[in-house]
Amino acid sequence: MFKVAASDVETYFAFDPSREADLRAVDRMIRRAAPTLKRWFVAGTPQGKAGMSMVMIGYGRFTYTVRSSPQPIDWPIIGLALQKNYLSLYLSARRDGAPLLSFYADRLGKVSVSKIGAMTFAQAADIDHDEFIAMLRTLAVDLDNRRVELRYGRAKPSS
Repeated sequence: MFKVAASDVETYFAFDPSREADLRAVDRMIRRAAPTLKRWFVAGTPQGKAGMSMVMIGYGRFTYTVRSSPQPIDWPIIGLALQKNYLSLYLSARRDGAPLLSFYADRLGKVSVSKIGAMTFAQAADIDHDEFIAMLRTLAVDLDNRRVELRYGRAKPSS
């Protein structure tokens, strides 16, 4: 299993020097398009605790709970993660029950979009910049106007 050894955002960026520029390029797009979503380091949940153990860079925050634990779990609205052979962007927003990413999947460039709301790509240049920015700006407006639901996977939000 690929694991990023980092304890803060800057260490995360520097973990893989060959992909640091791509991470930073996507980070800039997110921060410019949705500046109200505060960037933070997602440390993952400790071993033995409910939740996702993966570390990543998060933007915005909400909480959810799982059946196995009443303890609320903090999760990013947008998560940006290094994987072994690609980069992932997780988007926890849903509109009309469907992942927000699904509404943009065919316009985001040379990316793969999953049914659960994850986007994978090899490098930042694979993303259609204009469509990605438009999606993020729409997300920011929809969050302000409460037109999207925030949800991690099948878990229900707790706030």
